[in-house]
Amino acid sequence: MSTVTAPTIELPARPGSVVRYFRETGLLVGRALRTIPAVPERLSDVTIQPIVFTLLFLYVFGAAIEIPGVPRYQDYLLPGLIGQSLAFGVIGAGVATANDFSSGVIDRFRSLPVTRLSVISAQVIGQVIEQILGMTIVAGLGLLLGWEPHMSAVEVLGLIALILLGLTAFTWFGVLLGMLVRSSDAMQGIGFAIVFPLAFLAGTFVPIEKMDLIPRTIGEWNPISTLVAAVRQITQGVHATGSWPLEHPVVAMVLWCLVIIGVCVPIALRRFQTTSAA
Repeated sequence: MSTVTAPTIELPARPGSVVRYFRETGLLVGRALRTIPAVPERLSDVTIQPIVFTLLFLYVFGAAIEIPGVPRYQDYLLPGLIGQSLAFGVIGAGVATANDFSSGVIDRFRSLPVTRLSVISAQVIGQVIEQILGMTIVAGLGLLLGWEPHMSAVEVLGLIALILLGLTAFTWFGVLLGMLVRSSDAMQGIGFAIVFPLAFLAGTFVPIEKMDLIPRTIGEWNPISTLVAAVRQITQGVHATGSWPLEHPVVAMVLWCLVIIGVCVPIALRRFQTTSAA
């Protein structure tokens, strides 16, 4: 994967403040987004991959899959693909972070008068913006292929808020993973090993209750499953049964996100301070 060096960013040293944090974060988010034209293929995982998965599972596997109580498979599949897109964002966030660490970009930022939280927050926000693009593609393609969500205006706003919260939490997790590995190649391998099975055990393509005991238990207590169940509940009025997170997916997803953010943020800040380029 190509390495993009960070442009020079000059910031005057100022006392810590909320204004300073937002100013620094905004400048660094701009830096992250400006690197996209130099390496446009990095967006393939949020543009091409969602389209391939949607068409593959809807038209190749969908004809062989029957979901009890769901007459049209696309109404079951699309909420699952939205959750899967969010989950795979963990890998993209981790790879981008690992690249910044291994290339010395983070060491360069440490020499600037910017706060640790601003640097990492900018990485998270930049990745969230990229993931929003991917999820928009999934939802738009789903609508073109016949997906029919049934939501009020309030439910639409609630769904957007929940997805943004989920994106933020999962991206923080991906960024932390990117700090813990030694290279972007290692991040890709570890990321797929973690995310791929969880995404497929999340009831994305088939109901969790059809699985055997061990995968079903993993699926029921899986934050990706919780998100998928929440999206199905909000968009289709489908209420899952089983574990508490599946029966109360919106509340459970909020709790999952708060726990993930609460754990990942302080560890990531500490790791940022102590890790340098290899």
